[in-house]
Amino acid sequence: MELTVRLFALYRERAGTKVFSLELPGGATVSDLTDAVRLRYPRLAPPDVKIVVAVNSDYAEPEDLLKPGDDVCLIPPVSGG
Repeated sequence: MELTVRLFALYRERAGTKVFSLELPGGATVSDLTDAVRLRYPRLAPPDVKIVVAVNSDYAEPEDLLKPGDDVCLIPPVSGG
């Protein structure tokens, strides 16, 4: 299945793009997606940093299944005060 992935803030800067297409097999999970994204953009986030994923405007868990046409966003950690 082909998914469109949107990146925000720091992730957009590190990847050099705000949106890209990603091909994953049917039955792929959010964890499969983040693994594929880390391979494609190794500088996106250190291995010990959890990439927060939103699917169809809801925060997603690593085991959540993805479907063709899902709206996928990667959200970097936010700091400030």
